[in-house]
Amino acid sequence: MAASPSARSESRKIYWLALTVTPSLGPARCRQLHRRFEDVANVFHASLTELEAAGLAAVSAQAIANGQSLAAAEEEMLRASSLGAELITLDDELYPAQLREIYDPPPVLYVRGSVAVLGEPGIAIVGTRHPTPYGLAMAERLACDLAARGLIILSGMARGIDTAAHRGCIAGKGRTVAVFGTGIDVVYPRENRKLVEQILARDGAVLTEFATGTFAAPQNFPIRNRIISGLSAGVLVVEAGEYSGTRITARCALEQNREMFAVPGNVTNKNSWTPNTLIKQGAKLTATWEDVWEELPVSLRQRLTPLEAAGREPAAAPLFQDAAWSPHEKRVFALLKADEATHIDQLVEQLDPDISSSEIFVALFELELAGKIRQLPGKNYVKVF
Repeated sequence: MAASPSARSESRKIYWLALTVTPSLGPARCRQLHRRFEDVANVFHASLTELEAAGLAAVSAQAIANGQSLAAAEEEMLRASSLGAELITLDDELYPAQLREIYDPPPVLYVRGSVAVLGEPGIAIVGTRHPTPYGLAMAERLACDLAARGLIILSGMARGIDTAAHRGCIAGKGRTVAVFGTGIDVVYPRENRKLVEQILARDGAVLTEFATGTFAAPQNFPIRNRIISGLSAGVLVVEAGEYSGTRITARCALEQNREMFAVPGNVTNKNSWTPNTLIKQGAKLTATWEDVWEELPVSLRQRLTPLEAAGREPAAAPLFQDAAWSPHEKRVFALLKADEATHIDQLVEQLDPDISSSEIFVALFELELAGKIRQLPGKNYVKVF
């Protein structure tokens, strides 16, 4: 009896997965083998001599020929399945078309959440792990506004700008995709576990090309950056220093012929080096969502469905009505900025003697509880867009 389509699909996934777990075999060589043998299954039916003739290292050829790779792949598939991850292979119809076009697409993607969202138009928002309040505010605001226009927000789940982009998208009631530099079961940084749950709850996705259990090795993050840019229609850089890993993402985007956007920054701030340099080199200067929108192809914009048209609620109004605020909250809020942190001592000094320090603390607590301000380390406060 012939195997069912689903059984054949699972068999092919095993073969692709076996290639990825084979020692000394990277994405480019996996594709070469696929082309040489015309079908991924044929690689595992080839003799040791044929594999070595294909240019494989001895350790790779032996692992495939003696069944070691297939056995490891079967175990890995069971682990992935137990974690609720779906495997999408390079010849799978669900594999994102735009990612397949890059020079070295990952042969296998581990995906949790919506697979369909990976093929929808999106913008990558990336930047430093050590942003200024200005950078955080811009990342959140732009992610929120772009998500409200139907764009998927892509980023890497790292601390700083990446996390702000994911959160801004969720605040805008949109969908976001996080590309891990670890295994699908290793959330890094750990404090973003709740954020992952929020992404999945809103029909987003988390994905990786790394095997289950892969820890946060520094070399993995530059490797995954090509996926972030590859999935996107364009890359938006918010803040990044001269030697930031964000430069790798920007380079990948240029090589992949993606649109490049950058938020200008203070020239005296080291985090402004990469975006300001990209702007000098031709990246689109970005201050609002319109700057991104007008650069997108008309055909892509026609595919997008704003939240209101999709029947989803847009983001809540950014500010309460004045009537809902106490006089103290209005005074405190008026002194805060969105792009610059204000220390509690500055507020006390400016409001003394009209408002006591205890009343200021109460006002700050109420504003933070309402999501209108954020407390940064060291008792510093900023407005939330």
